Amino acid sequence: MKKSMIWMLTGVMAFAFIGLLFLQVQYVITIFKANNEQFESTVRRSLEKVSRELEYEETRISLENVRGHDFMYKNPPDQQNISHRIKMHQLMEQDSSGSIKSIEEIEVTSQRMQRPQEKTSKSTIIETSEKLQNDTKERYFRQKAILDDVVFWLTQTGYLTPIEKRVDFKSLQNAIKTEFVNNGLNLPFVLMVVSNSEQVVYQSEMLTKSPKSSEIITQVIFPGDPPSKHNYIKVYFPTKGDYLSESVSFLVPSIIFSIILLITFAITIFTIFRQKKLSEMKNDFINNMTHELKTPVSTISIAVQMMKDADISKSPEVFRHISTVINDETKRLGFLVEKVLQMSLFENQKATLKLKELDINDLIAGIANTFKIKVEKSGGTIDIDLQAEKSTVLADEMHITNMLFNLMDNAVKYRREKAPLLLMARTRNEGDKVIISIEDNGIGVKKENLKKIFDRFYRVPTGNVHNVKGFGLGLAYVRKVAEDLNGSIRAENGLGNIGTTFIITLPTIKN
Repeated sequence: MKKSMIWMLTGVMAFAFIGLLFLQVQYVITIFKANNEQFESTVRRSLEKVSRELEYEETRISLENVRGHDFMYKNPPDQQNISHRIKMHQLMEQDSSGSIKSIEEIEVTSQRMQRPQEKTSKSTIIETSEKLQNDTKERYFRQKAILDDVVFWLTQTGYLTPIEKRVDFKSLQNAIKTEFVNNGLNLPFVLMVVSNSEQVVYQSEMLTKSPKSSEIITQVIFPGDPPSKHNYIKVYFPTKGDYLSESVSFLVPSIIFSIILLITFAITIFTIFRQKKLSEMKNDFINNMTHELKTPVSTISIAVQMMKDADISKSPEVFRHISTVINDETKRLGFLVEKVLQMSLFENQKATLKLKELDINDLIAGIANTFKIKVEKSGGTIDIDLQAEKSTVLADEMHITNMLFNLMDNAVKYRREKAPLLLMARTRNEGDKVIISIEDNGIGVKKENLKKIFDRFYRVPTGNVHNVKGFGLGLAYVRKVAEDLNGSIRAENGLGNIGTTFIITLPTIKN
């Protein structure tokens, strides 16, 4: 699959996942807002009902006081006003049509009633009966007008009484709680009663923090009072957020699963790109390896054909030269085959190691003695400094030997041309671990490349110059062997950015 196709699929899938997450989040926000509006509507409806009940109760008590004459009427009704009301009631009674007349019509009718009546032929008994009925009606209308004024006075002067005397706060809190429970809101709340002077008269409990104004729901206690004399009920729900969150909790798992799918998709795409890169590098490796294998194979083939010539077999010097060429190319072919085997080592998650107890000091001393000839042949020197007292490790002798040989061989390959090679192998202890360091004074590695040199197929870029042939597998092999032995390896620049130091850490065997 082409890289452009992978990028296109990545973009489409990412857009789809992000769109899905966006829609889910918007759906959660919409449900949360709707539930919040429904919650506040229920609370306001409950508070309004409690407020109406308080008004009804206050009016009932006032009427009971009127009934028991347990009040003092400070402003008696105006007699002229009462007479006017009596006339209005009489006119309404005499109006057989039942329609409501205007003030002007009532006045005209009143004037007509005041004109002298024509003498009729009714008897005295009938006149007396009518007079008694009219007197009774007049007394009734007078008493009704007085009662209306008294009720009006009682109901319109209640706001002059302090709110503490008008309302029993404990009963108010119980009534509000009961109304909330009846409406399905069984939540703890804090009740505050604020007077018309904006002072908190009553608060059910103390608050640890001041709530926001948007979190408090307010309702007028007595809506019939003048606006300047209003008292307020304020209710705050400390657990309102948790209550609303529970209503959308069923959507949280779907969002979490969507995020998990998005992360899995991202990891999959990353793995695809990484595998594609490794595949390309592996193909390059195979191509390079094929060309490298052709050279020694063709050289050995030519040398064998030359050895079949009778004239060459008669010349010892030529025969010796051809034998040397075959020997060198055979070693080169073996080296290439070893690289292929090293690459196959990475195909398994963990190499099959033949572990046994090894003294790392003795192992390094033997390797340094063997490698001394190669170092001196290149005009350098090798030295060892074995300070580790606990030097016994559990390792595979072949792989750990190859690991140290690779590090020392790199020091020879990447030495500076104008300076003699100085190679040093050291050991020391840090706790229950042995530290092995291979130091050289070669060309070194740039700081930005130090962490990459252990990656498979990675080679430090040197422009168009490739003085040393390789496949980028040596240091990757070294790191894998160290990790399979429960150790680690890192690289550092030498003093003054001259040379490179490879530091290997391996666990020692405890007695």
